[in-house]
Amino acid sequence: MPETKTVDLATHPLTNWDGPRSLPDFTRIADDDFAPVFDAALAAHEAEIEAIAANLDQPDIENTLAALELSGNALDRISSIFWCRAGAHTNPNIQALERVISPKMARHFSAISMNARLFARIDDLYRRRKQLNLDAETLRVLEKTWKRFVRSGAQLDAEAKKRLAAINEKLSSLGTTFGQNVLADEANWALYLDEADLAGLPDFVRSAMAESAAARGHKGSFAVTLSRSIYEPFTTFSERRDLREQAWRAFTMRGQNGGVTDNTEVVRDLLALRAEKAKLLGYESYSALKLDDTMAKTPKAVHDLLDPVWTKALEKAAADQKELERLAAEAGSNDKFAAWDWRFYQEKLRAEKFAFDEAELKPYLQLDHVIAACFDVANRLFGISFEEKTGIAAWHPDVRVFTVKNSDGSERATFLADYFARPSKRSGAWMSSLQSGYRLGEGSKPIIYNIMNFARPPAGEAALLSVDEAKTLFHEFGHALHGMLTEVTWPSVSGTSVSRDFVELPSQLYEHWLTVPEVLEKHALHVATGKPMPKALLDKMLAARTFGAGFATVEFTASALVDMAYHARTQAPAEPLRFEAETLAALNMPDTIAMRHRTPHFGHVFAGDGYSSGYYSYMWSEVLDADAFSAFEETGNPFDPELAKRLRENIYAAGGSKDPEDLYRAFRGKLPSPDAMMEKRGLV
Repeated sequence: MPETKTVDLATHPLTNWDGPRSLPDFTRIADDDFAPVFDAALAAHEAEIEAIAANLDQPDIENTLAALELSGNALDRISSIFWCRAGAHTNPNIQALERVISPKMARHFSAISMNARLFARIDDLYRRRKQLNLDAETLRVLEKTWKRFVRSGAQLDAEAKKRLAAINEKLSSLGTTFGQNVLADEANWALYLDEADLAGLPDFVRSAMAESAAARGHKGSFAVTLSRSIYEPFTTFSERRDLREQAWRAFTMRGQNGGVTDNTEVVRDLLALRAEKAKLLGYESYSALKLDDTMAKTPKAVHDLLDPVWTKALEKAAADQKELERLAAEAGSNDKFAAWDWRFYQEKLRAEKFAFDEAELKPYLQLDHVIAACFDVANRLFGISFEEKTGIAAWHPDVRVFTVKNSDGSERATFLADYFARPSKRSGAWMSSLQSGYRLGEGSKPIIYNIMNFARPPAGEAALLSVDEAKTLFHEFGHALHGMLTEVTWPSVSGTSVSRDFVELPSQLYEHWLTVPEVLEKHALHVATGKPMPKALLDKMLAARTFGAGFATVEFTASALVDMAYHARTQAPAEPLRFEAETLAALNMPDTIAMRHRTPHFGHVFAGDGYSSGYYSYMWSEVLDADAFSAFEETGNPFDPELAKRLRENIYAAGGSKDPEDLYRAFRGKLPSPDAMMEKRGLV
């Protein structure tokens, strides 16, 4: 490994972004570059922190808070590229480095959080905050910074600090291992089929499976993979019950297959260390620690939302299952109805009730047209526009680059999008940033990206999406807008830097515009004829929006309740998978529905700390988004200009600059009840 001193952070392509659009020049970045540049960037950040902590001048906003916020620019840059690569285009070299970098970064930031001289300066400002005549955003940043230091162990004694740092380092390593294990199970499993095995599968599923098989070196075959974009339509349409069962078992057993990729012990250790960490910091449970800085505040508030929804969802699912069992019997099945039958017969029930199926909708949901719909809605609501720039290299050739412009033509941001599944990419969909937007110091323009895992179409053919996939694209683009529209001064409250149960509001709210009739009429054009979706089919689709609510709500809420059950305990369970089973049994979980994310592959909760004790936040935000879109419905105009202006200013542009309850009230005039969400889901 080259010595750290040989790295010039001012000129290295990982930290000096001199590519087109002020992006990194990815053509000049090699895997071997990361380790020495990380070491140099960590050392540079340490020096910056030492300079702030050692400053003998009285602490003020500029020499302490602003200096802290603007420190570590080189580290931020290399980190953003590395973690993008680790999730979206990894390889054994990146994964090996990830196992080294994760604990190293944890040590680094633990040392900053526990730096007594640095905290003394923050604490001094915090104690004098009322005398400093601070604007509201700066005061909020100061208060959040002080609290973050305290929650990270700044007030612990020396021995407790040492133990907390060791816990943080180990948690980081375990999270990396968890995620890599799941990725390995997903990448290494495929079910190769012949033409004779494809009964019931529409052309779009066959094409996706053929492309997936070819990409894995099995040209001429058809591959079922564990990407949702293939797994879900396969189990929806395949008439081969035995193959549906194989796929279902492989999907639900990711991370629990024995051997080196098994996550059973990883989860046990993660939960034990999280419980110990909470106790060290003076909290009754890890849930109490994680919820302290959210809208919900307490586990009780989370259960007050989830428990009534669970009851309604169970009732709805039980009624739906009777209908599905009827269809199975009518089809001549003598088998006991099982989890791998649900999607298959649910699709048949949809056809019976609404006289259409998913295969009829697919030709109208071309990927490029759904992207155009996302951009069109953003333009009509917020006045921004998107212009694609070709020939710009990114982390993978699939990545598309767009310039984002304000209504006056000035440049606002850069948006990158990576849409197709591949073995080097972890499953799921997400938004992140290479660079956030803020005004402090010299300022920074957002560079935001979306990652998807849609099935790649055969060469020359259009990629077709399901309704759920189109919603996912709108969802992640809503997150991207949260990052691109940010109008704040301080980096730490930019864009999506908000409480976990508020961050899903901009994304889930944006999903609503996908099914606005005038959006579909303009963008839902048939792949072969170019004609708009017929009104009769559009009406059926809209009428069926709450179809399958029991299944969808049970699989989601079960995951959220298990997450809370794990983390609201004072002591971690010794056998997490047994605890999962016991928790589900106590909840009367149907054996015909699996959790959306079972413990061994629950990446939201265990591949990092982001959603631990926080998976409920999707539903918490859903209460907000259902109420928020109702505001537009009440005006009779889904693009009402005055309401869109308030939405932009108080939700998409405000970041974490104010308390989320205050932001929501400024937009809507009131806080919502769960009623609109329950109605939206079709549970009442």
